[in-house]
Amino acid sequence: MNRLDYSINSLFPCPIYETTMKPELDSEERRDIENIVEYEMDDSSTNWVSTNTFIFDTRLPKLKKFIEAQIKTYVDEIINPKKELNLEFFITQSWIFKVEPGGYLTRHDHPNSLLNGVFYVSTIESDKINFYDPSFSTKTRIDILPERHNVWNSTLCSINVHDNKLLLFPSWLEHSVNVNPMSNTDRISISFNVFVRGNVSEKENISGYTLFNKLHS
Repeated sequence: MNRLDYSINSLFPCPIYETTMKPELDSEERRDIENIVEYEMDDSSTNWVSTNTFIFDTRLPKLKKFIEAQIKTYVDEIINPKKELNLEFFITQSWIFKVEPGGYLTRHDHPNSLLNGVFYVSTIESDKINFYDPSFSTKTRIDILPERHNVWNSTLCSINVHDNKLLLFPSWLEHSVNVNPMSNTDRISISFNVFVRGNVSEKENISGYTLFNKLHS
């Protein structure tokens, strides 16, 4: 019996924007990050977080400019808002993470934010970030053990990361970082949130709403 041709469509996929900074982070800004990591961090039990959670407001202008250009590409290609809305997408909070040997980052999302981003300053061998399917509870109402995992039956997917890599993704997407298994190497990254300012829909729309205040100045 001949096998019929068929297709399988993926509806409503979740975007993960990936790019690498070229040229890589310059030596001056790398030294600034190293100084922050050395002298301006708070212990958060399983990892360390910079005391300043608005790093890009006063530090690392070249890296911030690179990230803002990537946010614009994400917005234009993925969100694709109407031009007449004249929306402004801007970075709100931004902070440095240090994960020492034995440290990790538990599963979480980022409330009060539209997009989340991570820039990797210093990674470890076979480094990765884990993402969790938001429809997990629906998929596992009948939890059938698969012969092999694929994009349709998996509830967790990991993306490999390396130095100078940038990821952008929706803030509602839960993610985590595995335990750092190295004996003497820290994992360093910069995370940030992105919000929007302006009228996010047409004024005639009953659910139209104008967002205009920054979270920090």
